[in-house]
Amino acid sequence: MKDMMRYKNYYGSVRYSDEDKVFYGKVEFIRALVSYEGTDVESLRTAFEEAVDDYLQTCKEQGKEPEHPFKGSFNVRVGSRLHQRIALEATKRGVTLNKYIVDVLEKETKKQKTA
Repeated sequence: MKDMMRYKNYYGSVRYSDEDKVFYGKVEFIRALVSYEGTDVESLRTAFEEAVDDYLQTCKEQGKEPEHPFKGSFNVRVGSRLHQRIALEATKRGVTLNKYIVDVLEKETKKQKTA
């Protein structure tokens, strides 16, 4: 994925500040703010991995469950008309609204992989 790093199933953004001459980023897809910076690619990668490790260690020390990205559920606001249309379509197909939406999303993301 462009402009992202991955470590222990955590994803970190990659940004650059020309003013400060530094690379920086934060762990994405969690609510906790976990940030890092480096002066080159290697130091940024090291700082990212250390930030993830520090976050996990801090959670352990505090007896907290660390946040994990992509829990498998998310809220989507679609408006009442679209909600009605997809609910009726799901009923017509004999599936739950959730199953219908999952099927549509899987179909669409598979299309993008092959495109």
